[in-house]
Amino acid sequence: MSINVTVWGENVHEQREEDVRRRYPDGMHGAIAAGLAEHLGDGARVRTATLQQPEHGLTEQVLAETDVLTWWGHAAHDDVADEIVERVRLRVLAGMGLLVLHSGHYSKIFRSLMGTSCTVNWRDAAERELVWPVDPAHPIAAGVPRPLVIDAQETYGEPFGIPAPDELVFISSFAGGEVFRSGCCYRRGHGRVFYFSPGDQAYPVYHQPEIRRILANAVRWAGSASTPAEPPHNAHTPIQW
Repeated sequence: MSINVTVWGENVHEQREEDVRRRYPDGMHGAIAAGLAEHLGDGARVRTATLQQPEHGLTEQVLAETDVLTWWGHAAHDDVADEIVERVRLRVLAGMGLLVLHSGHYSKIFRSLMGTSCTVNWRDAAERELVWPVDPAHPIAAGVPRPLVIDAQETYGEPFGIPAPDELVFISSFAGGEVFRSGCCYRRGHGRVFYFSPGDQAYPVYHQPEIRRILANAVRWAGSASTPAEPPHNAHTPIQW
């Protein structure tokens, strides 16, 4: 499968926190990109972009050449320029796939596409997470163990302020008793959106082989949408923050 992927990372924790730099010496975006390149093979072109680059690395040309964009953000959601958010939103409506990861649930781009608060309950006690494929026949769940065990992870819990997913692929349960809709599929315009919650900066989750497989499966799923030449005619409503 020939596919062009842009891995977007906020790249803030990696610069501020030594333990995160040790865990992800090439940045979290670097680890995500390496896992995708490993699983997608020679037919994929995987590149990275970060918040600190001009236009956050998401120029018109970069997005025009992107079949699937992955998005990880946490500490600097408000620093993402509104015009870049709108640029990404229009590309999703026109057919670009989008993977929103972990605390990206509160990113401007995810909230704009969901139209809801996208808030979660959370706490951080380094507890075990079990990721359960509740739709094991879904292509994103292909090859994923039941359950997938993450030894330590930040805890997310319901209620999760999102619309009902078009397809629910994963539910997570945590050692403290919480449950969470951790793998949710949406269709927005011509584009496909997948939210996947595991992946806090304090844990080496993006080095875990099963997580890398899920992200690669999700890229294939999100990248299989048709991509028209122009955004839908009713897409040009600016987002107000």
